Amino acid sequence: MNKKVFHTLEFDKVRERLSEFAFSERGKSLCRSLLPLSSVEEIELKQKETEDALSRILKYGSLSFSGVYDVGEALRFAESGGVLTPGELLNIASFLNVTKEVRSYGDRPDDPDYVPDSLNDRFLCLVSIDHLSAEIRRSIIDSETIADDASSELKTIRRKIRDTQSRIHSSLSGLISGRLSEYLMDRVIVTRNNRYCVPVKSEYKSQVPGIVHDRSGTGSTFFIEPQSVVEMNNLIRELETDEREEIQAILRNLSSEVGENSDIISADFSIISELEFIFAKASYALDLNATRPAINPGGIINLKSARHPLIDKEKIVPVDLRLGETFDLLVITGPNTGGKTVSLKTLGLLELMGLSGLHIPASSGSVLSFFKEVYADIGDEQSIEQSLSTFSSHMTNIVKILSEANIMSLCLFDELCAGTDPTEGAALAMAVLGYLHKRSIRTAATTHYPELKQYALSTPWVENACLEFDVESLRPTYRLMIGVPGRSNAFAISERLGLPKKLIEDAKSRIDEEDERFEHVLSNLEENRVALEKKQREISEIKEEIDRTQRELDECTRKLNDSKEKILSKAREEARDILKNAKAAADQAIRDLQRYADPDTIKAAEKVRTALRESLNETQSSGPLISPSLSPVPEKDRPKGNLLPKQIFTGMQVRVISSNLKGTVQSLPDKNNNVTVQCGIIKYSVNISDLQSEEKGRASGSFSGNSRSIHPEINLIGMNSDDAKEALSSYLDDAFMSHLPSVRIVHGKGSGVLRDAVRSYLKSCKYVKEYHQGEYGEGDAGVTVAVFKTK
Repeated sequence: MNKKVFHTLEFDKVRERLSEFAFSERGKSLCRSLLPLSSVEEIELKQKETEDALSRILKYGSLSFSGVYDVGEALRFAESGGVLTPGELLNIASFLNVTKEVRSYGDRPDDPDYVPDSLNDRFLCLVSIDHLSAEIRRSIIDSETIADDASSELKTIRRKIRDTQSRIHSSLSGLISGRLSEYLMDRVIVTRNNRYCVPVKSEYKSQVPGIVHDRSGTGSTFFIEPQSVVEMNNLIRELETDEREEIQAILRNLSSEVGENSDIISADFSIISELEFIFAKASYALDLNATRPAINPGGIINLKSARHPLIDKEKIVPVDLRLGETFDLLVITGPNTGGKTVSLKTLGLLELMGLSGLHIPASSGSVLSFFKEVYADIGDEQSIEQSLSTFSSHMTNIVKILSEANIMSLCLFDELCAGTDPTEGAALAMAVLGYLHKRSIRTAATTHYPELKQYALSTPWVENACLEFDVESLRPTYRLMIGVPGRSNAFAISERLGLPKKLIEDAKSRIDEEDERFEHVLSNLEENRVALEKKQREISEIKEEIDRTQRELDECTRKLNDSKEKILSKAREEARDILKNAKAAADQAIRDLQRYADPDTIKAAEKVRTALRESLNETQSSGPLISPSLSPVPEKDRPKGNLLPKQIFTGMQVRVISSNLKGTVQSLPDKNNNVTVQCGIIKYSVNISDLQSEEKGRASGSFSGNSRSIHPEINLIGMNSDDAKEALSSYLDDAFMSHLPSVRIVHGKGSGVLRDAVRSYLKSCKYVKEYHQGEYGEGDAGVTVAVFKTK
């Protein structure tokens, strides 16, 4: 793509802004060299990468590349056997640490919903060399300092240096405070040529045996190394040489290890640079509140609420721009201050951004087209070097565009063919646009020429657009309206600014009658448009209110249904619990009754228990149990109970006078003459004065059962194990209380599961003496005979 358009449309400024979101020089360089891509497939891939990076930032937070340095040259040097400096090694350690953090950021074991994206493979390919990074950081404190612990040898050498320095200071301190004190210019220890000396007055230099290393500028002071410390200073020089050699060995070893891993580090550096570039694009998109555009090869552009990325988003007015679907040439008109040039630049710049893999500052659903070239003739093209006028420079550029543009190009012209005679300029502009239109080249142009408005109105696949201008406030609104030609507004503006009406009327009389009619048509169109927009806004507000009310209604319905289901579910659970408890209580009550009751009473109790079991099964398979409403008898109409405490016995059938309910006594009277009465599935505490006996022909006291009411055989065939055990439990209770000596349990042969369940229960039953398989003629293996213990 031609490089000139990058400057014309300010794409170079976008790239520079993008580079601010990168840390390393390599990352910034990739941002600054960003270019439009050569195929739709490439563009979609890069857009997907930007989108995935943005999704990661929004979900997991920003990814920092702080600490990434360009280590390429250092790696090559180390690989060839060179010894790296401490600073270069620290840069490599810093890079290795960033690699580890980036690798960790890409691996999301903490997110069960993580789905691999287009960046996943890059993260997985990173190799973290932790031991090398740790060794470098352990050995090197900063670019000037090697740690004592870098090696045991270095630690020993430095300890010897410190010990020798301490001895020198001790020796010299004794001299300057003792016999040499009167010869010294100052009682201090100084260094000259890296050797410890004392400052001696010039007249006494012969009194201090030693080596003269320097003297002051005035010659009054000589810096002498006393003979007593010469050997120790020599020792320090030797140790310092050993120290330098050991440091060189440490750096050589670290550099060698870097060289051995240079291929891995180099590959990591390449991946990290790519990721830094991709995440810079994502961070820029986040800063712009940008979205991923759809890319099509058919020349269709549809930008929704597009903003120029270099203008403050709080100040810019978003514009909607369309091109290529119902028209391939757009003529934009309006006043000079109306933002026509900004709209044109926004169109071209967003195209360049989208084709380069950048998200664009526009609403979701925006569409860009794939172009191989974008041409733009915008701004002041005056050329001083070539002594060309503004018109000539523009025309030179237009000629070049016309010679190179094709159907895969987007052409943008600002004030096409302006700067010359209006009549000739308008004719030239129509000729240029007509040439591009015949070749179906997507084109947008701004103009002041009224002839181009008429050309757009009368030519198929050519459309007018204008920037709205508020005549009342004399301010542009910067709203782009496609399908409406712009008015000059010159007369209206002049009148608002105070130009005498006579002059305005005179001016109107001088324009062509046809032009006046055309401006009048435009005025009517403008008035109709404003009225239509007002109606559309009102309709939109009403629709929004309806939608909001519908959403609120749907939410209320949803909450009501949720609440209803919770209530019903809770009621079902409570009903099941009540029925289970009632059944358990009924089973126990019947077992107690069977010790004393007559056969008729036992049969009645069995009916109650059977009814409870059926109710429980029905409740478990259906909805909640709904308790019947009580109809208590008014107190004034209640008869008084006439039962005595001694007449009450458990299992006694009674009526609760106050609630008109029948029930069964569950307990004997307490000290307050209160008893527990089971009414259906609910137990009540009732005073005996509120009870009437429902017993018929039964005397109070104990009674015995009758074995003739219990059949000596139970058939369990067809039941599952749980149901069979429950049925068997009740049956054995009844049979034992009825004094049957033994019973036959029919379970069939089948797979043996039911037989095993029966015999397992019999083994645990306390009142079963023994059990055995049925004899020949008793049912054989399909029957088990249980013999009861004697009471």
